[in-house]
Amino acid sequence: MKKIRFGIIGCGMMGREFVSAAARWCHLPGMQVRPEIVAICNRSAGKFDWFTRSCPTISQVTQDYRELLANDAVEAVYCAVPHHLHREMYCAAIEAGKHLMGEKPFGIDQQANDAILASAAGKSGVFVRCSSQWPFFPAVQRIGEMIEADSFGRILEVNAGFLHSSDLDPQKPINWKRIIQFNGRYGCMGDLGLHVCCVPFRAGWIPRNVRAILSNIITERPDGAGKKVPCETYDNATLLCETLDTRSGELFPMTLKTQRIAPGEGNTWYLEIKGTRACARFSTKDPKRLELLFYTGGRQRWETEDVAHDVAFASITGAIFEFGFSDALLQMWAAFLYELTEGKPLKRFAGCATPQETAISHRLFTAALESQETGQTVSVEAT
Repeated sequence: MKKIRFGIIGCGMMGREFVSAAARWCHLPGMQVRPEIVAICNRSAGKFDWFTRSCPTISQVTQDYRELLANDAVEAVYCAVPHHLHREMYCAAIEAGKHLMGEKPFGIDQQANDAILASAAGKSGVFVRCSSQWPFFPAVQRIGEMIEADSFGRILEVNAGFLHSSDLDPQKPINWKRIIQFNGRYGCMGDLGLHVCCVPFRAGWIPRNVRAILSNIITERPDGAGKKVPCETYDNATLLCETLDTRSGELFPMTLKTQRIAPGEGNTWYLEIKGTRACARFSTKDPKRLELLFYTGGRQRWETEDVAHDVAFASITGAIFEFGFSDALLQMWAAFLYELTEGKPLKRFAGCATPQETAISHRLFTAALESQETGQTVSVEAT
């Protein structure tokens, strides 16, 4: 089996998840390529022990990402660092000739995203994608197949969101995601927004304009040293977009929500599509449940189906079992390596988010900031 040797820059939660996914590669018996993690980098050394204990193939441990990028044994990089470091580190990885899986939002702002995309465009042979695991849930793969087959007819409305309550407690200490210097002005849109946009953008549903309502709900938090400090970034965002369906040329309303303060929501990603021939809705609250509505004989009936463990990249897990977060990450990494080695995704909705899709999200979020400031509907610039 072909191996792609990886370095990880950023030894936080998502770096650990990648190590775990690589360790579970035997779950994917049909794959002809696998990741091998050979190097790790983190600015503080305290996080290295778990990685070296868990992954015996690691031969380089460094606090300087430039040393990792200079390592000829590293073919590809997973970079999971705060947003203010994206431009510097993503561009450096691309210029070093390393294939790159980066985290959203792929730059702290539109200028940073433009620079990353320019680097990628100028370096042929380097494969660059952005992490988003939610499209790989089996129910969402089914919805993707329906979109490809034009099963919905003319699109009437799309609603998508990512809701959780991680910041509901006002006594939770501040972290980098609540500080503009590190997270950027997008706030929760930068942190969660590409996850919400990935399926609509892949479907060719592109916002023309946006009216945004952005909320900074808890404006101060403890700093961990007995003081209160300002929380500068938006907790919740609701974006109402006039959206173009590139297949039909028609416009329709699309509502996108990203919320870190959503009472009752642990970590909920959802998608709802309404069309003239069919409708579909799915939420990770119930990962096996797919709701479909077809118009037959003048009657309208929602049908509920328990979706099997029917994944894009075949797994040893039985079809009767529930699909979860770690399974979605494993599928996402399979999609990255498959497209890297095969030159194209397995199918349209079984590929990772592209740099071009991150660019659309930056145009949308930049327009949303202006909409919040002016109280007006703002055009989303097309390139």
